[in-house]
Amino acid sequence: MDMHVDVDWLEAVHFSATADSGHSVEIDGPPDLGGVNAGVRPMELMLMSVGSCAATDVVHILTKGRVDVRHCSVTVDAQRADEDPQVFTAVHLTFKVSGERLTERKLARAVELSAEKYCSASILMQRAGVNVTHEYELIAP
Repeated sequence: MDMHVDVDWLEAVHFSATADSGHSVEIDGPPDLGGVNAGVRPMELMLMSVGSCAATDVVHILTKGRVDVRHCSVTVDAQRADEDPQVFTAVHLTFKVSGERLTERKLARAVELSAEKYCSASILMQRAGVNVTHEYELIAP
């Protein structure tokens, strides 16, 4: 499956990225490089990608399992190396999910399948040596 994204420089370290889907996102670097807080930082965008990729999997897996998902949120916390390149060394995802007919067993299985089989963003990080961990909380609907 081929994908394509166009990234256009606007000024300083401010860019606009547009995907094949036609959707765009503003990206801006930190102030010490000339950024003016006009968009997300590139590494923040990577964490957003991991969180949304994993959440998509969890919701899809649960829905296929006949769970009426009412809420799904993911908090993504990360640590980065102190020296350049300041790559991620650890990423932790915390899911909070509620739904009709949702059991702890179903939620645990959905998170596990996402982590081990389906979430290409987190699996890519794992293969690069990032310690990616997960936890979940079943919340009342």
